[in-house]
Amino acid sequence: MITLSRRVIAVCALAAALTACGSSAGPAARPPAPAPSPAAPSAPPTLAAGPAGLTPVFEHGPRDAGRTVALTFDADMTADQGPRAAAGERFDHPRLIETLRELRVPATVFMTGRWAEEYPDQARAIGRDPLFEVANHSYSHYAFTGDCYGLPAVAEERMRADVERAYQAFRTVGVPAPMPYFRFPGGCYDRRALKALTPAGVTAVQWDVVGGDAFATDPDAVARQVLDGVRPGSVVVLHCTRSAAPATEEAVRKAVPELRRQGYRFVKVSELIGAANGRG
Repeated sequence: MITLSRRVIAVCALAAALTACGSSAGPAARPPAPAPSPAAPSAPPTLAAGPAGLTPVFEHGPRDAGRTVALTFDADMTADQGPRAAAGERFDHPRLIETLRELRVPATVFMTGRWAEEYPDQARAIGRDPLFEVANHSYSHYAFTGDCYGLPAVAEERMRADVERAYQAFRTVGVPAPMPYFRFPGGCYDRRALKALTPAGVTAVQWDVVGGDAFATDPDAVARQVLDGVRPGSVVVLHCTRSAAPATEEAVRKAVPELRRQGYRFVKVSELIGAANGRG
């Protein structure tokens, strides 16, 4: 009996040692490691505030960071054009968007809030397509200066509210993540407008290449103007409005293959701003 007890004790001691230190029988069981937390999405790149804290203005990306070019499309509709849309005028251009998808061209669409309200399904589809990014082109498409191509003007005290109203329209129709970029209607701005928009935290995005498609009917001329103007880092302004820019879709079909033949890579505005910040 004593011998048996000693053997039992010895076996128990050996088992305890193996559990504590491991053995050729395999490592001790460990609790499963917790799953890694998903990485938080990084904020879109923006520019630092300009002199005196004014809204920063971006016109083009670095010229020495490779042959990149951003095509941008203004989806214009002013707040008072509802009756014209109801009468059949088309301020959208779905065929252009489909062409960009077909050609696999990333693009930034500067959308007015009124346009998003008129074409909510299209606004939502563009905003949810990773090929595109939606940026702010004001709610009303009224001018932010006193004299801008005959556009009605927004009062200074209403400028920020007009931009924020556009973002609210995007959220309402289901655009998931509009970018913190703003394009002035007509490209018109002054120091007063830049100061008024400082609290909105946006980067104002202009351009260095005018596509010349507004009211143009010759797609060859539009394509040639784009091709003649593009340089590395360029931002090209075009339009996504069938009634006001009927030649744009065909012009894109002509310009895109030639730019690719020249070695250009199409990017969104956010990539150019990131490169300007040293983040691209």
